[in-house]
Amino acid sequence: MWQYILKRLLLIFPTLLGIVTVCFLFTQIVPGGPVEQALSELKGHAKGEVSSQMGNIKLEANKIEQEQIEYLKKLYGFDKPIYIQYFDWLKRLFTFNFGNSYFHNKKITTLIMEKMPVSISLGAFGLFIAYIISIPLGIAKAVRQGSRFDATSGIFVLVAYSIPGFVLAVFLLVLFGGGSFFSWFPLRGLTSDNFETFNWYQKIFDYLWHLVLPLIAYSANGFAWLTLLTRNLFLDEINKQYVITARAKGLSEKIILWKHVFRNAMILVISGFPAAIIFMFFTGSLLIETVFSLDGLGLLAYESVMRRDYAFFLSNLYIMSLLGLLAKIVSDVMLTLIDPRITFEKAVG
Repeated sequence: MWQYILKRLLLIFPTLLGIVTVCFLFTQIVPGGPVEQALSELKGHAKGEVSSQMGNIKLEANKIEQEQIEYLKKLYGFDKPIYIQYFDWLKRLFTFNFGNSYFHNKKITTLIMEKMPVSISLGAFGLFIAYIISIPLGIAKAVRQGSRFDATSGIFVLVAYSIPGFVLAVFLLVLFGGGSFFSWFPLRGLTSDNFETFNWYQKIFDYLWHLVLPLIAYSANGFAWLTLLTRNLFLDEINKQYVITARAKGLSEKIILWKHVFRNAMILVISGFPAAIIFMFFTGSLLIETVFSLDGLGLLAYESVMRRDYAFFLSNLYIMSLLGLLAKIVSDVMLTLIDPRITFEKAVG
């Protein structure tokens, strides 16, 4: 086991190197770099002096000189040969010295920490719903296969699985967020404008009140997917020969279900828990954040791509890739803890 973990840890470096290299080459191929994006924004102004967010440099929109362009390129290292830029990026990424965002004039680590509360808010509660509600519901549907409960709950699960998250978000906003019907929940944000004037329990209530609609839209699809997966895994195990044999020996349904079926059926679900934490806590959702005016990592990542903010884009990709690779190792270890029959001796050899 330890040899396998060591081998996987050693493979992280070349894997990250490949990911970063491919993405860096992609940024060089795509037309319109950060400097060009900033200049196009400045040229979009008819007149007047405009402050560029790239280094807080003031440029006149109708008088952009070549020396100013060269200064911007030199400021962020775009005047260097590509291979030097590449090795500079590798040094920064692998030493976790990500530097500043081109367009926000802030440290990238500061930006991530500022936007992460939105993603964590959605991810933490979404993960709670997925694993605390979906798994018991999936088990109940499997045990009561063909019953009225299975059919009724199946309709809601199928709708949640089929409808896109942003469509559900718009529907909830129109229906419950001050549209033409009810005004039960706020339209935007995670807190009210006068949030700082509330006492501690009012702040908790206000925070949860703002979170209801975004959370439903964000977690509906994952909730339905995990419910269906749990149901199908349990049905597959219940119909296997060892369950029939256990029933023939006179074991109770409760012992068969929780001691044998549950352990085998939950291998895939539980082993995917670390990866689910990384995905739901740190990625965010662009469309959900846009609909509910939430300023999170999803929206920031989208803006970094559209505005060619390569500094943030590559740093964010590097962090997500590293966390994903580590989560995969943790998932493999959890597999051996859940089912001792699983070994990695062949993988090591």
